[in-house]
Amino acid sequence: MLALVKLLISGLEALRKRISKKMRYKSFDEIIEIVLEHEGGYVNDPDDPGGETNFGIAKRSHPDVDIANLTKEGAKEIYKSEYWDKNKVESLPEYLRHIYFDMCVNQGRGRAVRIMQRAANAKGAGLKVDGGMGPVTIEAMKGLEIDRVRAYRVKYYADLVTRKPDLEKFYFGWFRRSLEV
Repeated sequence: MLALVKLLISGLEALRKRISKKMRYKSFDEIIEIVLEHEGGYVNDPDDPGGETNFGIAKRSHPDVDIANLTKEGAKEIYKSEYWDKNKVESLPEYLRHIYFDMCVNQGRGRAVRIMQRAANAKGAGLKVDGGMGPVTIEAMKGLEIDRVRAYRVKYYADLVTRKPDLEKFYFGWFRRSLEV
């Protein structure tokens, strides 16, 4: 068992070194390229909660968008206005911008904020976990460790798969993405 734990830790350290460059991205133009890489192209998986998507833009969230013919530039425009600007990404410390934006894209703003609020509360922030990115939450994010946010993000996915076992086929990808951002 100890050997297995050491192997797991070794694997995580190797993954962390491989992706350390990605963690330095702070601007929308840098971060969006990583998000688009994770989101991929056109998918219409009936088991995917997002339904029909292209570059991660879901038909359910954007019913007026021609998802099948959405271009990369069109997706970037949607991400900038509806996910980056609207979700106040630049109000956070630079080191948290990538993970917060990625969670907004992958999990929705309310859920992303609740994950960050829970992570901050584990350090004694005393926040109301309401999914609102107001001034009190923004202030509590200062000094919040990115690894703590990652841990709470992974916990969210594990809890989700426990509640909805049919989503388990997505778990490893979600887990990997959580560690890479």
